[in-house]
Amino acid sequence: MSERAINSMKFNEIPWELEGARARIAFHRFRDVPVKTLIISLPRLANCLNSREGFKRGNFVANSFNPPQLWDFVHKHTQVYEDEIFKTLELVPSETTLLLTGVDVENFSLAKEEFEEFRVCAFVTAGVRSNAMRIGLDKAGSVERNGRFETLGTINTILLTNASLSEGAMTRSIITATEAKTLVLQDMNVRSSYNAELQATGTGTDNTVIVSGHGPVIKYIGGHSKLGEMMAKAVTRATRDAIVKNPENQITGDVR
Repeated sequence: MSERAINSMKFNEIPWELEGARARIAFHRFRDVPVKTLIISLPRLANCLNSREGFKRGNFVANSFNPPQLWDFVHKHTQVYEDEIFKTLELVPSETTLLLTGVDVENFSLAKEEFEEFRVCAFVTAGVRSNAMRIGLDKAGSVERNGRFETLGTINTILLTNASLSEGAMTRSIITATEAKTLVLQDMNVRSSYNAELQATGTGTDNTVIVSGHGPVIKYIGGHSKLGEMMAKAVTRATRDAIVKNPENQITGDVR
Protein backbone atom coordinates (compact mmCIF):
# COMPACT_ATOMS: atom_id res chain seq x y z
CA MET A 1 0.00 0.00 0.00
CA SER A 2 1.50 3.32 -1.08
CA GLU A 3 2.15 6.41 1.02
CA ARG A 4 -0.47 8.27 -1.03
CA ALA A 5 -3.16 5.80 -0.01
CA ILE A 6 -2.01 5.83 3.60
CA ASN A 7 -2.10 9.63 3.76
CA SER A 8 -5.56 9.97 2.15
CA MET A 9 -7.58 8.10 4.78
CA LYS A 10 -7.70 7.40 8.48
CA PHE A 11 -6.32 4.20 9.98
CA ASN A 12 -6.67 2.70 13.44
CA GLU A 13 -3.75 0.43 14.25
CA ILE A 14 -4.59 -2.80 16.09
CA PRO A 15 -2.10 -3.70 18.84
CA TRP A 16 -1.26 -7.15 17.48
CA GLU A 17 1.43 -8.92 15.49
CA LEU A 18 2.21 -12.45 14.40
CA GLU A 19 5.64 -13.16 12.96
CA GLY A 20 5.68 -9.65 11.46
CA ALA A 21 2.02 -9.60 10.39
CA ARG A 22 0.12 -6.50 11.50
CA ALA A 23 -3.48 -5.28 11.36
CA ARG A 24 -5.32 -1.98 11.01
CA ILE A 25 -8.78 -0.69 10.21
CA ALA A 26 -9.08 1.70 7.26
CA PHE A 27 -11.85 4.32 7.26
CA HIS A 28 -12.69 5.27 3.69
CA ARG A 29 -15.67 5.87 1.39
CA PHE A 30 -17.52 4.12 -1.39
CA ARG A 31 -19.40 6.62 -3.55
CA ASP A 32 -19.76 9.02 -0.60
CA VAL A 33 -20.89 6.28 1.81
CA PRO A 34 -18.50 5.70 4.77
CA VAL A 35 -17.13 2.15 4.82
CA LYS A 36 -14.46 0.38 6.86
CA THR A 37 -12.01 -2.37 6.04
CA LEU A 38 -9.97 -4.52 8.41
CA ILE A 39 -6.61 -5.06 6.70
CA ILE A 40 -4.05 -7.64 7.81
CA SER A 41 -0.63 -7.00 6.26
CA LEU A 42 1.58 -10.07 5.91
CA PRO A 43 5.38 -9.63 5.99
CA ARG A 44 5.83 -11.77 2.87
CA LEU A 45 3.76 -13.77 0.43
CA ALA A 46 1.78 -16.44 2.26
CA ASN A 47 -0.52 -19.27 1.26
CA CYS A 48 -4.15 -18.36 1.97
CA LEU A 49 -7.36 -20.33 1.61
CA ASN A 50 -10.56 -18.32 1.35
CA SER A 51 -13.81 -20.31 1.47
CA ARG A 52 -15.14 -17.64 -0.89
CA GLU A 53 -12.27 -17.44 -3.39
CA GLY A 54 -10.19 -20.60 -3.01
CA PHE A 55 -6.40 -20.78 -2.70
CA LYS A 56 -4.24 -17.70 -3.21
CA ARG A 57 -0.76 -16.46 -2.38
CA GLY A 58 -0.90 -12.95 -1.03
CA ASN A 59 0.41 -10.12 1.12
CA PHE A 60 -2.92 -8.89 2.49
CA VAL A 61 -6.13 -10.23 4.00
CA ALA A 62 -9.09 -7.81 4.11
CA ASN A 63 -12.55 -7.91 5.67
CA SER A 64 -14.59 -5.03 4.21
CA PHE A 65 -17.71 -3.67 5.93
CA ASN A 66 -20.52 -2.26 3.79
CA PRO A 67 -23.40 -0.66 5.72
CA PRO A 68 -27.09 -1.44 5.04
CA GLN A 69 -27.55 1.40 2.52
CA LEU A 70 -25.07 -0.39 0.24
CA TRP A 71 -26.41 -3.93 0.55
CA ASP A 72 -28.67 -3.77 -2.48
CA PHE A 73 -25.88 -2.32 -4.64
CA VAL A 74 -23.32 -4.89 -3.44
CA HIS A 75 -25.80 -7.71 -4.04
CA LYS A 76 -26.31 -6.62 -7.65
CA HIS A 77 -22.82 -5.27 -8.45
CA THR A 78 -20.39 -7.23 -6.28
CA GLN A 79 -17.46 -7.02 -8.69
CA VAL A 80 -17.86 -3.27 -9.13
CA TYR A 81 -17.81 -2.82 -5.37
CA GLU A 82 -14.75 -5.03 -4.95
CA ASP A 83 -12.87 -3.30 -7.76
CA GLU A 84 -13.42 0.11 -6.19
CA ILE A 85 -12.39 -1.13 -2.74
CA PHE A 86 -9.15 -2.52 -4.17
CA LYS A 87 -8.51 0.73 -6.06
CA THR A 88 -9.19 2.94 -3.04
CA LEU A 89 -6.96 0.91 -0.74
CA GLU A 90 -4.38 0.37 -3.50
CA LEU A 91 -4.39 -3.37 -2.97
CA VAL A 92 -3.53 -5.83 -5.74
CA PRO A 93 -6.53 -8.16 -6.20
CA SER A 94 -4.37 -11.18 -7.08
CA GLU A 95 -2.40 -10.74 -3.84
CA THR A 96 -5.29 -9.85 -1.53
CA THR A 97 -7.68 -12.28 0.11
CA LEU A 98 -10.99 -10.44 0.51
CA LEU A 99 -14.07 -10.99 2.64
CA LEU A 100 -17.23 -8.83 2.61
CA THR A 101 -19.54 -8.28 5.56
CA GLY A 102 -22.52 -6.26 6.70
CA VAL A 103 -21.05 -6.28 10.24
CA ASP A 104 -19.09 -3.27 11.48
CA VAL A 105 -15.48 -4.46 11.50
CA GLU A 106 -14.72 -2.26 14.50
CA ASN A 107 -16.67 -4.87 16.47
CA PHE A 108 -14.11 -7.56 15.61
CA SER A 109 -12.83 -9.94 18.24
CA LEU A 110 -9.29 -11.32 18.42
CA ALA A 111 -8.25 -14.48 20.25
CA LYS A 112 -4.77 -16.01 20.52
CA GLU A 113 -3.43 -19.44 21.43
CA GLU A 114 0.20 -20.45 22.05
CA PHE A 115 1.89 -23.78 22.67
CA GLU A 116 5.65 -24.20 22.59
CA GLU A 117 6.72 -22.87 19.15
CA PHE A 118 3.18 -22.74 17.72
CA ARG A 119 0.96 -19.66 17.57
CA VAL A 120 -2.62 -19.26 16.34
CA CYS A 121 -4.73 -16.10 16.06
CA ALA A 122 -8.39 -15.72 15.09
CA PHE A 123 -10.08 -12.49 13.95
CA VAL A 124 -13.88 -12.79 13.89
CA THR A 125 -16.75 -10.46 13.02
CA ALA A 126 -20.20 -11.82 13.71
CA GLY A 127 -23.75 -10.82 12.89
CA VAL A 128 -26.47 -13.36 13.69
CA ARG A 129 -29.67 -11.31 13.81
CA SER A 130 -30.85 -11.10 10.21
CA ASN A 131 -29.33 -14.15 8.55
CA ALA A 132 -28.85 -16.97 11.07
CA MET A 133 -30.10 -20.32 9.86
CA ARG A 134 -30.06 -24.05 10.52
CA ILE A 135 -28.47 -25.39 7.39
CA GLY A 136 -30.29 -28.26 5.72
CA LEU A 137 -33.63 -27.36 7.34
CA ASP A 138 -34.11 -23.68 6.58
CA LYS A 139 -34.83 -22.97 2.93
CA ALA A 140 -32.26 -21.05 0.90
CA GLY A 141 -33.15 -17.39 0.48
CA SER A 142 -31.30 -16.68 -2.76
CA VAL A 143 -29.82 -18.27 -5.85
CA GLU A 144 -26.34 -17.25 -7.01
CA ARG A 145 -26.18 -16.24 -10.65
CA ASN A 146 -23.11 -14.70 -12.24
CA GLY A 147 -21.41 -14.19 -8.90
CA ARG A 148 -24.12 -12.18 -7.15
CA PHE A 149 -24.69 -12.90 -3.49
CA GLU A 150 -25.93 -11.24 -0.33
CA THR A 151 -23.83 -9.62 2.38
CA LEU A 152 -26.12 -9.61 5.38
CA GLY A 153 -25.47 -10.72 8.94
CA THR A 154 -22.34 -12.80 8.54
CA ILE A 155 -19.74 -14.61 10.65
CA ASN A 156 -16.37 -14.00 9.01
CA THR A 157 -13.38 -15.84 10.48
CA ILE A 158 -9.73 -15.11 9.67
CA LEU A 159 -7.43 -17.74 11.16
CA LEU A 160 -3.66 -17.25 11.09
CA THR A 161 -0.84 -19.47 12.30
CA ASN A 162 2.95 -19.38 12.23
CA ALA A 163 2.96 -23.07 11.21
CA SER A 164 3.46 -23.98 7.55
CA LEU A 165 0.25 -25.78 6.58
CA SER A 166 -0.11 -28.19 3.69
CA GLU A 167 -3.08 -27.61 1.38
CA GLY A 168 -4.79 -30.55 3.04
CA ALA A 169 -4.23 -29.07 6.50
CA MET A 170 -5.56 -25.71 5.32
CA THR A 171 -8.69 -27.36 3.92
CA ARG A 172 -9.23 -29.38 7.10
CA SER A 173 -8.82 -26.18 9.14
CA ILE A 174 -12.07 -24.87 7.65
CA ILE A 175 -13.90 -27.88 9.09
CA THR A 176 -12.30 -27.33 12.49
CA ALA A 177 -13.17 -23.62 12.46
CA THR A 178 -16.74 -24.33 11.35
CA GLU A 179 -17.30 -26.89 14.11
CA ALA A 180 -15.96 -24.39 16.67
CA LYS A 181 -18.24 -21.62 15.37
CA THR A 182 -21.29 -23.89 15.45
CA LEU A 183 -20.74 -25.01 19.03
CA VAL A 184 -20.69 -21.33 20.09
CA LEU A 185 -24.04 -20.76 18.41
CA GLN A 186 -25.36 -23.82 20.23
CA ASP A 187 -23.97 -22.71 23.60
CA MET A 188 -25.41 -19.21 23.14
CA ASN A 189 -28.75 -20.60 21.91
CA VAL A 190 -28.71 -18.50 18.73
CA ARG A 191 -31.95 -19.18 16.91
CA SER A 192 -32.68 -19.30 13.20
CA SER A 193 -33.81 -15.95 11.78
CA TYR A 194 -36.36 -17.86 9.70
CA ASN A 195 -37.75 -20.27 12.30
CA ALA A 196 -37.28 -19.47 16.00
CA GLU A 197 -37.94 -23.10 16.88
CA LEU A 198 -34.67 -24.09 15.21
CA GLN A 199 -31.19 -23.52 16.59
CA ALA A 200 -28.85 -21.83 14.13
CA THR A 201 -25.72 -23.55 12.85
CA GLY A 202 -24.36 -20.44 11.12
CA THR A 203 -25.53 -17.69 8.79
CA GLY A 204 -26.19 -18.06 5.09
CA THR A 205 -23.12 -16.01 4.16
CA ASP A 206 -20.39 -17.18 6.58
CA ASN A 207 -16.82 -17.36 5.28
CA THR A 208 -13.45 -18.42 6.61
CA VAL A 209 -9.89 -17.55 5.64
CA ILE A 210 -6.92 -19.69 6.65
CA VAL A 211 -3.47 -18.07 6.50
CA SER A 212 -0.45 -20.36 6.62
CA GLY A 213 2.83 -19.32 8.18
CA HIS A 214 6.39 -20.31 7.37
CA GLY A 215 7.33 -22.34 10.45
CA PRO A 216 7.08 -26.06 11.28
CA VAL A 217 5.27 -28.08 8.62
CA ILE A 218 1.81 -29.37 9.60
CA LYS A 219 -0.13 -31.78 7.38
CA TYR A 220 -3.26 -32.41 9.46
CA ILE A 221 -5.60 -30.21 11.47
CA GLY A 222 -8.35 -31.89 13.44
CA GLY A 223 -9.69 -32.42 16.92
CA HIS A 224 -6.93 -34.92 17.76
CA SER A 225 -4.09 -32.58 16.78
CA LYS A 226 -2.66 -29.88 19.06
CA LEU A 227 -2.86 -27.21 16.38
CA GLY A 228 -6.47 -28.20 15.69
CA GLU A 229 -7.23 -27.81 19.39
CA MET A 230 -5.58 -24.37 19.38
CA MET A 231 -7.52 -23.26 16.31
CA ALA A 232 -10.81 -24.43 17.80
CA LYS A 233 -10.16 -22.65 21.09
CA ALA A 234 -9.23 -19.41 19.35
CA VAL A 235 -12.27 -19.50 17.05
CA THR A 236 -14.59 -20.39 19.92
CA ARG A 237 -13.45 -17.47 22.08
CA ALA A 238 -13.34 -14.98 19.22
CA THR A 239 -16.76 -15.96 17.88
CA ARG A 240 -18.41 -15.73 21.28
CA ASP A 241 -16.84 -12.33 21.97
CA ALA A 242 -17.71 -11.02 18.49
CA ILE A 243 -21.37 -11.96 18.90
CA VAL A 244 -21.48 -10.18 22.26
CA LYS A 245 -19.70 -7.09 20.89
CA ASN A 246 -22.12 -6.56 18.01
CA PRO A 247 -25.04 -4.46 19.34
CA GLU A 248 -27.25 -5.66 16.47
CA ASN A 249 -27.25 -9.25 17.77
CA GLN A 250 -30.01 -10.70 19.90
CA ILE A 251 -28.50 -13.04 22.47
CA THR A 252 -30.57 -15.45 24.53
CA GLY A 253 -28.05 -18.03 25.74
CA ASP A 254 -24.83 -18.35 27.69
CA VAL A 255 -22.40 -15.48 27.05
CA ARG A 256 -19.67 -16.54 29.47
